[in-house]
Amino acid sequence: MTTRRLIHRLALALPLSAALMLSSPADALAFCGFYVSGADAQLYNNATLVVLMREGTRTVLSMQNNYQGPPEDFAMVIPVPVVLQEDNVKTLSNELFSHVDRLSAPRLVEYWEQDPCYVEPPWDGNPMVRSSMLMPSPSVESAEEEDDLGVTIEAQFTVGEYEVAILSAKDSTGLDTWLRREKYTLPAGAEPLLRPYVEEGMKFFVAKVDIKKVKVDPNGKTMLSPLRFHYDTDKFRLPVRLGLINSSGKQDLLVHILARGKRYELANYENVTIPTNLDVAPEARKRFGELYAALFDATLARNPKAIVTEYSWASSSCDPCPTPALDAKEVASLGGDVIGGNLDPWGGGFVLTRLHARYDKTSLGEDLVFREAPPIVGGREFMMGEKLEKGSRPADTNNFQARYAIRHPWEGAIACKNPVRGRWGAPPSGTPSQPAKAAKDAAFAARGGIELKQILREDVPELGLMAAITTTQELKAVVGGEAADAKSDTKTPVKASEGPQKGSASEKVRVACSCSADSGHSGPLTMLALLGLLGLRRRRR
Repeated sequence: MTTRRLIHRLALALPLSAALMLSSPADALAFCGFYVSGADAQLYNNATLVVLMREGTRTVLSMQNNYQGPPEDFAMVIPVPVVLQEDNVKTLSNELFSHVDRLSAPRLVEYWEQDPCYVEPPWDGNPMVRSSMLMPSPSVESAEEEDDLGVTIEAQFTVGEYEVAILSAKDSTGLDTWLRREKYTLPAGAEPLLRPYVEEGMKFFVAKVDIKKVKVDPNGKTMLSPLRFHYDTDKFRLPVRLGLINSSGKQDLLVHILARGKRYELANYENVTIPTNLDVAPEARKRFGELYAALFDATLARNPKAIVTEYSWASSSCDPCPTPALDAKEVASLGGDVIGGNLDPWGGGFVLTRLHARYDKTSLGEDLVFREAPPIVGGREFMMGEKLEKGSRPADTNNFQARYAIRHPWEGAIACKNPVRGRWGAPPSGTPSQPAKAAKDAAFAARGGIELKQILREDVPELGLMAAITTTQELKAVVGGEAADAKSDTKTPVKASEGPQKGSASEKVRVACSCSADSGHSGPLTMLALLGLLGLRRRRR
């Protein structure tokens, strides 16, 4: 295939590209690049997920995205630091990405108050987590320079449904001119944003896709095979500046990082952890996506331009478990096969971290640069003295998650002299147990329809939020027959729920908090689409 014919069918996907126009122009999703169609039509991306693996200087980048558009061929381009060869690139399964997303997603659990008259076995006084924490090709062609514009095809090969070309450019003006000369419409202002990458000597990974080789569901969504490629570089970063070229609203960016024994955070942005271990009203069961979106927005309102950590936990375990933990084969597929070492789920020691940003042109103007971070814990049924742990705190291991609980007060008779309230666990006999529920489609959830203080059942001081009714008030109402009245704005705020009482070690509690995989749909989560889409349309000659 000639250079000109190849480029006529390319879709240039520059990293973390701009906003996708869907039905709601105020919200946009993100994609690791932007597309160019072989026809004069708009292309759409409705979900993207990225997983990074890092060890030493090696980075493995895996990317999944959904495509919506006309059945013409298109391609995507992503800046990379080196010329990639065929051995550096492979395709993965969509199910693997769905698994990673569900495992690290914010989760909703349900607990029932245990019989206040039940006599607990002796407790040794150590603050222990009240659950089981664990569960188990064509040859490469020689480089060819295109005329005098300095654009070169360094390598070409085929992987799955993708025809890959690795491009280099001597200057951004030449690259911009070349693309326009080839009848592709670039957004205004592309050249200045291309310039830093070209000046750094970055290459451009171009993956052309034959849409006839991929499946299209009845709704017109095309799920491309996820791509994985690896390279060696001292810098651990994800380019995002080009994604802001034509952003018209908010974009959600979600990054998962797998690393042996290490948690990662941002080196060039503020880092915060999502408020966790919050009690919520039963209404949250049907509106969990809306609830979480509102809580996330409130967190960013207090911490503008921050990147939010939602999860950091050993990849081989979970508690509660909306889906089983990752196994050695999955870790290998995500990059373990090219970094070596022990991949055993119990001995490999990989930590899965989930980072979430919601941004626009004014809040995210630099590439994401990652750094190692100390371990944290939070979001567990773990007692700190007389209270359940709240938020995040330093520790020796990573056990942090976004977890929210519906708690059902005891409704049976209380016939003992000294009842003990606030012990939570499995439902009463005859009541079906509810598995942990992962937040789905939070990026698409309607915003503004939930008032947090009405659905939260405890205060969130770090966000300045006070619950209208707390779990503590509900417990008092059950005991004394009082109405659990909402707090008025003029009253002194009541204390947040004190959580389970010291001394709870019943088998019911341990069973209720142990891992329970959700048997529901395990398809790809579109909860937080990663990188925004910028469509490039080919002009007709």
